[in-house]
Amino acid sequence: MAALMDTRILLRKIKDLRCLTPKRTRVKAKWAATQAKSPATSLALQYFDATYSLQLGQQWPSARAGLLSERKYGALLNSFSHEAVLAELQAQGCRDFVSHTDQEGRGAASAFSPYAGGESEGRMEEESSVSLKKPDSVDQELSPLRLSPNIKCLVFPRGDITRFKAARPDMSGLLGYYLMDAASVLPCLALDVQEGHSVLDLCAAPGGKTLALLQTHSIRFLCVNDASVSRTLRLKKVLHSYVPKELLTNERLRITSLDGTKWGEIESNTFDRVLVDVPCTTDRHALMEEDNNIFNKSRTSERRKLPQLQMELLLAGIEAACPGGEIVYSTCSLSQLQNQYVVEQAVHLAREKHGIHLQVVNLRPLTHMFRKTFHFAPDLHLGEMVLPHLAANFGPIYMCKLRRLS
Repeated sequence: MAALMDTRILLRKIKDLRCLTPKRTRVKAKWAATQAKSPATSLALQYFDATYSLQLGQQWPSARAGLLSERKYGALLNSFSHEAVLAELQAQGCRDFVSHTDQEGRGAASAFSPYAGGESEGRMEEESSVSLKKPDSVDQELSPLRLSPNIKCLVFPRGDITRFKAARPDMSGLLGYYLMDAASVLPCLALDVQEGHSVLDLCAAPGGKTLALLQTHSIRFLCVNDASVSRTLRLKKVLHSYVPKELLTNERLRITSLDGTKWGEIESNTFDRVLVDVPCTTDRHALMEEDNNIFNKSRTSERRKLPQLQMELLLAGIEAACPGGEIVYSTCSLSQLQNQYVVEQAVHLAREKHGIHLQVVNLRPLTHMFRKTFHFAPDLHLGEMVLPHLAANFGPIYMCKLRRLS
């Protein structure tokens, strides 16, 4: 009886305390039935642990830790802005990773150049012979680096996790820099845009890579496309915040929202350079955000169809390129199914169905140049990949460059 009285007194005190608690500080617990039994982020981690541990081996634990930690950003400098933000960012301790490469890295890169003689030629022949042993592979060629001097992306030093402040508009209303994963600039550098080139950005939204391409100031004609109308609207907003209106209304820039897989039927044999930055599992987002997560059970079918969609987009990009043109394929996933296997399949189908022969351009000089900024995966048989790493938490970014021979 005494225990029952004590319980009633305790319940009364709790009720009185609740009445005294302001409504704004009360928390109403959700019913268990409304809570996801298997959050998409947990499903993504389970899937990655099962597949990437086998794919990456000893590299996976450090990449896993990086993916589960806050990513590191870079500030893509907007050359259309009139504000002198470069000096401000440098005063904060940032550096432009594109121009500030170490001399050792440059020396290693030049050693891989096809114009170097002696030992490098033997090394190149050896690598080509190794690549030809892979089934359904193509010849690989080492290409000289011709980085655009106008693309500048500033990062804090390795190990420094300082956050960038939001960019401020200048007198014209244009923002001084665009915050993005600095590794996302690498496919744009690999594309090697030169004066007078026509360029297709096949899956352009949200627009960071498009902005990087525009910074080259070399493009004769740029076609920017994304199949999603809503994402295209977002892309337009980004461009309006960074690019002068006269350039956006210029006939040299075209923005479309068409099915990228049909581009070979729309414009074939046309572009000098094609960037195919395909939709993917977006590994970092999949581990950190429930919203719009492709590992949500309602999107299982969509996720399983990704490699087929990616292959069709790359094949369309290959058809859109002119003979002698170059294509860069990229994802923000570590998955071999979405990376190397997609490239191999697209190269095979381009040859068998369309009579288009391709050559892989070896991007190892790029990795040697920027190895002190990014952590690259070793020994990929096709393409290059930035692995997340706590000391340099960029990526993941996979990229592979193809040259159309016919």
